[in-house]
Amino acid sequence: MSLIGKEVQEFKANAFQKGEFIEVTEQNFKGQWSVVCFYPADFTFVCPTELEDLQNQYATLKNLGVEVYSVSTDTHFTHKAWHDHSETIGKIEYIMIGDPSQKISRIFDVLDEEAGLADRGTFIIDPDGVIQTVEINAGGIGRDASTLVNKIKAAQYVRNNPGEVCPAKWQEGSATLKPSLDLVGKI
Repeated sequence: MSLIGKEVQEFKANAFQKGEFIEVTEQNFKGQWSVVCFYPADFTFVCPTELEDLQNQYATLKNLGVEVYSVSTDTHFTHKAWHDHSETIGKIEYIMIGDPSQKISRIFDVLDEEAGLADRGTFIIDPDGVIQTVEINAGGIGRDASTLVNKIKAAQYVRNNPGEVCPAKWQEGSATLKPSLDLVGKI
């Protein structure tokens, strides 16, 4: 069942950010745009490359009014240990949520039940706490965080311009479409 257009279900979790332990709930996703990035596990191989890439886009995302959350089934303590012992992960400024109960991974339907680990899932959530995009990759396929910037700009444009949609490869400032009977069969 698709999660697109669904509000994020209730949860509460511990997280690590900038040397502090914090609590995060689904309420954190309201009032701003959010990116939630699930990954299988700390102290692994593809995961740190993705999380570093996400950090490299963090300032741009923040300028768009977006907060970033990474999530794995590790604990917030493990996130801190990884942050303290990895030069790559030590750069991360965004929130790293621990999901050892696997509740959040189940809510977002990214839990590999057999492995007990999250799949590589990326979600863009609007300020109402509603999921607007979902991308899930196989374990061996890393993601490119730069693609999030255009997706968020498109999602923000559509939210702010009812009745308009963004075509494939849309870039900020380029033409949009206004779906109507007149367009049927002409594109």
